[in-house]
Amino acid sequence: MHKPLHRAGLLLLATSLLVASAHGVHADPQAWQREGWGKTDFSKHSIPWDEIRSGGPAKDGIPAINRPMFMPASADTQLSGTEPVIGLELNGDARAYPLRILIWHEIANDVVGGVPVAVTYCPLCNVSIVFERTVDGDALEFGTTGKLRNSDLIMYDRKTESWWQQFSGEGIVGSFAGQALKMIPSNVESWKRFREKHPDGRVLVPNDPSMRAYWRNPYGGYDSAIVPFLYNGTLPDGIPALERVVLVRGEKPFAIALPVLQKAGEIREGDIVLKWEPGQASALDTAEIAKGREVGNVTVFRVVEGKPVPVVYDVTFAFVVNAFEPTLVIRKE
Repeated sequence: MHKPLHRAGLLLLATSLLVASAHGVHADPQAWQREGWGKTDFSKHSIPWDEIRSGGPAKDGIPAINRPMFMPASADTQLSGTEPVIGLELNGDARAYPLRILIWHEIANDVVGGVPVAVTYCPLCNVSIVFERTVDGDALEFGTTGKLRNSDLIMYDRKTESWWQQFSGEGIVGSFAGQALKMIPSNVESWKRFREKHPDGRVLVPNDPSMRAYWRNPYGGYDSAIVPFLYNGTLPDGIPALERVVLVRGEKPFAIALPVLQKAGEIREGDIVLKWEPGQASALDTAEIAKGREVGNVTVFRVVEGKPVPVVYDVTFAFVVNAFEPTLVIRKE
C-alpha cells in the first residue's frame, strides 16, 4: 500500500515549528528541474524565488483526487453532524467535500453542474477555496507541487506544469504566471447543515478507504499552536497568529476575527451580511476530527434586491491574512 507522504509527521510543539521554519530548503529552479519539473517554464515568475520553500513531500506526494467518487448524502453513515465539509452548489448540483478527506489530498478535480472545478483545502493555512479550472478554453487538472509559500499550498496544472498559489488562485511560476483562476462561492459548513439544505445532494467518499485514516486529523492541535508551521514571515500584531479570521474577497476585501463575529452573531458591512451559528467542529484540533472543538458555521452573502447572493469568502488564520494581504486591517473588536 502507498505510504502517506505528509507534512503532518513533523507536528507540532511550538519550538519544533520554529526550528522547522528556520531550516527551509533554498529555492533553486535548476534543482527543481532535476526534481521532475523539466516542463515548467522557470523563465516566467511573478514572485521572488526565496518565497518558495519545500513542504516535505515531492511532486504529487500529496495525491490530488482526479476521479472523485460520491454517494447520496442520505446514505452516508460515516460523518458526524458537526464534521466540516466544503459545500458547493452549481446549477442545481449540490456536493459536499468532507475535510476529513481533503486534509489528506488537498485538491479534488471535479465537474459540478457542468462546470470544471478544483475544490481545494490547505490545512496549514485553513484555506478552503473552489476554483473554476478552465483557463484559455482548456479545463486544467491540478496537482500538488510539494512546495509552499507563506505556508500555503502551491498547486500546479498538468498541462504546462505552471505553479499556482492556492490562497489567491494566481499563477506564480511558468507559462501561466500572472493569470488568475476564478473563485466560486462555497461554504465550509457542518455536515448536518449541508444535509439539511441539500437532502438530495451528494457527498465525496474515498476512492480507496484503506489509503488513509480518513477519520483522523494528522495535524493534531495545530490550530492551538503559537506559531504556524513552515512559515518564516512576519506575524500579525494584536491577534494570535492562528486565530481564525473571516476574509471576504472581492474588489474591497475585508477581514473580521472570528470571535468578533461569534460574539455578535451577525455583522453587516454595507450590503454584505456575515452570520455565525454553532454546530461545526474544528478539523485541526483533536486527532479525531469529529471530536474537534466548536468553531461554528459562518455564512456570508450580499443582499441584492432583498435576496441573499453568495460571495467568495473563507475562514483562514490571522497570519495568512497578514502574509498575503499585509495592508488589510483585521477587525479585532
